[in-house]
Amino acid sequence: MKKKKYNNLKTEKKFALMGVAGYIAPRHLKAIKNSGNTMVACVDPFDSVGLLDSYFPECSYFNQFELFDRHLAKLQSAGQGIDYLSVCTPDYLHDAHIRYGLKIGANVITEKPMVLNPKKLDDIELVEKETGKNVYTILQLRYHDVILGLKKQIDEGPKDKVYNIDLNYTTSRGSWFYTSWKGNPLQSGGIATNIGIHFYDMFQWIFGKVTTNIVHIKTHDRVAGLLEFEKARVRYFMSINSDTLPLEIRATGQRIYRAITVDGNTFDFTDGFADLHTESYKKILEG
Repeated sequence: MKKKKYNNLKTEKKFALMGVAGYIAPRHLKAIKNSGNTMVACVDPFDSVGLLDSYFPECSYFNQFELFDRHLAKLQSAGQGIDYLSVCTPDYLHDAHIRYGLKIGANVITEKPMVLNPKKLDDIELVEKETGKNVYTILQLRYHDVILGLKKQIDEGPKDKVYNIDLNYTTSRGSWFYTSWKGNPLQSGGIATNIGIHFYDMFQWIFGKVTTNIVHIKTHDRVAGLLEFEKARVRYFMSINSDTLPLEIRATGQRIYRAITVDGNTFDFTDGFADLHTESYKKILEG
């Protein structure tokens, strides 16, 4: 995908970020910088945050939430409060950190899933109404060139057609995964939520509301089932075990495989993810 720059926004926004030492944080740092904005504060209990030098070397870093909170309060009291809080923390903390951001007067940009328990969405909506601030979710697959092409094809196709789709997604993970919070279903929601949520969003965006949800396999390292939408029947298989990669992919040493087959036509979207967070930020900031 051709790299894009978004440095022509009218007003520079001030960001803070929670979870700056995590895997996904660099994509947010890049998106904040490339969209012409700045980051004034960040927090993470793990202090492997040298990557800040490449993006925001003047950013104030804290390894304790209490100090981070006090710093943001001081900025707000001085009339220099943040405009946005980016949430890159583990899934089970998203709910609390989203509500925190709203309550300090910031809009919030969060990774998916927004919450692990759908009932908590009502609580977040209530805080949005109370504060007048909004929560935005990163929906990066909606900006992938292959997915955009697929959506165009479906939108221009027969309105009453129901498509037969197969999703095969393996993103290999090592032994560390099972020791981390990602390997704990109570903290990550399990494989379906942790890696599948991007595809559930994408399918609903293209094919409409879910009408049937059947899970055939659900283990510690894979999930498979059937999802029926208004315009599609989706058979899906998702795994973090490299043994489930197609043999031809394993032979190349590649550890990730993403493919969607629509009525026999395969769309490979293994590549093209580098700038999707930047595109997501651009759309959010443009309103």
